[in-house]
Amino acid sequence: MRKYYLFGNWKMNKTVKEAVEYANCVKGKVNSSVEFGVFPPFTAISAFSEAVSGTNIFVGAQNMYYEEKGAFTGEISPIMLKELGVKYVLLGHSERRHIFNEDNTLINEKVLSALSHGLVPILCVGETLEERQTGKTEEVIKKQLEIGLKGVQTSNFIIAYEPVWAIGTGVNATVEQASAVHKFIRAELNELLHDEIGETISILYGGSIKESNFEELANNNEIDGGLVGGASLDCVSFLTLYNILKKVKLS
Repeated sequence: MRKYYLFGNWKMNKTVKEAVEYANCVKGKVNSSVEFGVFPPFTAISAFSEAVSGTNIFVGAQNMYYEEKGAFTGEISPIMLKELGVKYVLLGHSERRHIFNEDNTLINEKVLSALSHGLVPILCVGETLEERQTGKTEEVIKKQLEIGLKGVQTSNFIIAYEPVWAIGTGVNATVEQASAVHKFIRAELNELLHDEIGETISILYGGSIKESNFEELANNNEIDGGLVGGASLDCVSFLTLYNILKKVKLS
């Protein structure tokens, strides 16, 4: 049975003080039925992790480099993240791909490094508006999966489908669009890893999720939760999304 997740990616938002206030807002309101994780900026990970210690709230990182240490100015290593209590790490987020020009080969090195250090990578895949309009959605995602998961011999990872054209635009994919891509991803995972492993891996949707559209998305059997951006910045709103997912998936 696949697990269900709700992850909040704060991106470049919130100070340490704001992160601790947020932790105090969500503590005591989350149980283990749906995995609940927050991905603060690097500067706030330590304080947030300490604030939620002993709770059912997990801490993630928005990115990492694949080396353990070295002359890599501005980068963060997997062992640094582990020391802070991080469990999950986002890799290949569309903003890393399209703003910072990270390619599939680099993302693959990060995925392998995360796995070797006991972190759970969340591999983000998705197409741009132009790629969707020209019928290249499956071609693009197939390549992202094939290269991004090259050498992976475990199912201890998560996929997040985030159509680039729906991130931060206020326009989300329809349930039919999202479901079709999730089905395609599962089929590809079965091809890449064999033994119907795609049926066991959780695939999350990410792209302008909000209270008004999340219940319909969560009701789809192909969608195992959400990777939430802007709507995760307000703790009350994010808890509402968590309760929607819990109600839909566990009813």
